[in-house]
Amino acid sequence: MTKPPLTILLAAPRGFCAGVDRAVQIVELALAKFGPPVYVRHEIVHNRFVVEGLERAGAVFVDELDQVPAGAPVIFSAHGVPKSVPAEAERRNLVYLDATCPLVSKVHREAERHDADGRQIVLVGHAGHPEVIGTMGQLPEGNVVLVETLADVERLVVRDPDNVAYATQTTLSVDDTAEIMAALKARFPNITGPRKEDICYATTNRQAAVKAIAAQCDALLVIGAPNSSNSRRLVEVATRAGCANAFLVQRARDIDWMALGTPMVLGITAGASAPDVLVDEVIATCEERFQVTRREVAVTTEDVHFKLPRALETA
Repeated sequence: MTKPPLTILLAAPRGFCAGVDRAVQIVELALAKFGPPVYVRHEIVHNRFVVEGLERAGAVFVDELDQVPAGAPVIFSAHGVPKSVPAEAERRNLVYLDATCPLVSKVHREAERHDADGRQIVLVGHAGHPEVIGTMGQLPEGNVVLVETLADVERLVVRDPDNVAYATQTTLSVDDTAEIMAALKARFPNITGPRKEDICYATTNRQAAVKAIAAQCDALLVIGAPNSSNSRRLVEVATRAGCANAFLVQRARDIDWMALGTPMVLGITAGASAPDVLVDEVIATCEERFQVTRREVAVTTEDVHFKLPRALETA
């Protein structure tokens, strides 16, 4: 029986970013240096496939530091943590490594700089996301206020409208955030922004790549976790860019073939915490059902690398 034809458009860049790659390496090298178990506070990155692979190697993921035995090494996730977390680790004399993405750390330092200059910070982000919790936790309560929507901007109350700064979560929709930034600047003409955009290069590039293919696709799959902010934004971007049939899947086994229909052109991308092996798995599954022709559509090339902590350089 002849398989129906399918053209796969692979968005590029896709998958692991430099911050995620660094965080995963930190866990792997800590296991090599200290031996298992190595404890990790929260998921190191938002991807169950990655987390489960590290668990098999000896990583133990915990919710809070009180679950870490005295003297055991512990790693903080790529999303960043409030200042209270390393303070507690030091109080308990825990050996800790910080896998916070350097681009998230940049937002933390900017918030501290604005606070030192007496400005109240407006943070654009998603309530409850670990990155937002970590950023707000860099400063005393009340010094950072969170907005998620344009409606939040309209009803925002600040201490001094002429002494405000803004920062953003690194994994937001570029277009949505631009609208919120415009609204903030309209309400607070003297608001101060970051020296360099807070939305990270990887988020921006992956959204641009999806925009480049969406209108050509009958359907589009974003490989990523449901708790991954950047992956969920890619589905939204695809829908707005012209592909109404866009879905988030964690693995090939999660594809709803009935909902997908019989596309002639299928777009595939992956969130910044999804490894290449999951993309290959989805393509292989498509090849079981279709006569596949694949084409990569690249909008840019990434060459970003982040240094590892000095404590692991010899691991």
